Amino acid sequence: MVTLDAADPLSAQLREAVGNELAGFLASRGRTLAELGPEVVELVELAKAFTEGGKRLRPAFCCWGYLAASGDADVPGHVLRAAASLDLLHVSALVHDDVMDGSDTRRGVPAAHVQLAGRHAAADRRGEAEAFGRAGAILLGDLLLMWSVEMFTDCGAPAAALAAAQPLLAAMRSEVTGGQYLDITAQTRQPLDARSDPESVLAQVRRVVEYKTARYTVVRPLQIGAALGGAAPELLAALGRYASPLGRAFQYRDDVLGVFGDEAVTGKPAGDDLREGKLTVLIAKAMAGAAAADAARLDDLLGGELTPMEVAEARAIIADSGALSATEQEIEDATTEALTALDQAGTGPVARGGLRQLARLASQRES
Repeated sequence: MVTLDAADPLSAQLREAVGNELAGFLASRGRTLAELGPEVVELVELAKAFTEGGKRLRPAFCCWGYLAASGDADVPGHVLRAAASLDLLHVSALVHDDVMDGSDTRRGVPAAHVQLAGRHAAADRRGEAEAFGRAGAILLGDLLLMWSVEMFTDCGAPAAALAAAQPLLAAMRSEVTGGQYLDITAQTRQPLDARSDPESVLAQVRRVVEYKTARYTVVRPLQIGAALGGAAPELLAALGRYASPLGRAFQYRDDVLGVFGDEAVTGKPAGDDLREGKLTVLIAKAMAGAAAADAARLDDLLGGELTPMEVAEARAIIADSGALSATEQEIEDATTEALTALDQAGTGPVARGGLRQLARLASQRES
């Protein structure tokens, strides 16, 4: 059991408790998997490595959702285990994302597919190291997804609470997968379309944000926790009205950090979204607002192996177009919308205080 503090909703105690639940579960499943042979130890080691860090936002929203429904300040063990399972799901998605995006790093270290390729090359194995790394990472992501289901199902929650929460978790898994497909589809669109048809481009990108991020990061974790606490449908809906705009603010902050973030803080190369050529709300607004020549130059830069000077040039175009300030305003407006909905949700003072602080942390973070 962990007692949460509204003034510090992502406390070290909560993060440690979630980490301990994950470590214990992975140690148990790792021993079982090792019976297959020593080769699979690589997957278990990577699973442990990539679940040791992270913000623990999804588990935190799950725990605070439980408090919103229960009215308590204490989170029992079965809720902690259920919340921790959401980080297994999250790391599964990150491993797959890195393969799809061709990202070299994750949380300041080489991505899973890069590490597996390196081990393949170091052992002088037959076949292409990069292909082995990609295949191994896909399987690691699949394994983490299956383990997340197992950890949630076996969390020890009362049967009625588990039955109420499971449809929300199923929706979360479906939405993030569908949202990911919406994203890769949106990325096939030409960024310069935002000059001729800005409303259509922004609507498409915002739909990605809702399903890939807002529901996955905030809405469903919060509602899952509330369901475990016995929430009525009215409270679940009210929490959704808080969570959806906050999830948008979270993603728009991610978009800003993906271009303007400090590499030493984010753990990702400076301007990484520019090198990946991501079409985000920030980029769509820059394309629509920049002078024609600047928009064409930004389009040329997107998706390239950019030098630090070219990253700086792209940043200047985006800032000068007004897109950065407009996106910051959207973050502020969405956060305000979330907090207004929270005040109307009828939660107790402890949960309301914690969720207000979480809104600030999600929207104003630096990594």
